[in-house]
Amino acid sequence: MSDSISPEIFDHLVQLAALELDPAEAEYLRRQLNNQLKAINELEGIPLDETLPVTTHGVPYPPEITPPIRQDEWVACQNPDEILNQAPRVEDRYVIVPEIPHTELD
Repeated sequence: MSDSISPEIFDHLVQLAALELDPAEAEYLRRQLNNQLKAINELEGIPLDETLPVTTHGVPYPPEITPPIRQDEWVACQNPDEILNQAPRVEDRYVIVPEIPHTELD
């Protein structure tokens, strides 16, 4: 199998993802992605019995051994003021986070 992800396609993907990679990092990641695609292609080539059921988990986890879902219980924090005192900015007992600037993508 030749490289499925060419340098040109990879450069386009890097641009779409807004990543900053130096040439060595870019080539390393491109090779790794191609290796993963190669492994997937090899796995697809393994013949399987058509009657084999599709699974999403290799270990059976039937309802008989599945633990019950725990109740969602609110538990008050013992020291909220100590925690709030560690925050850089607090207003009305809410932690104020800095605004994250963003840009519109074309």
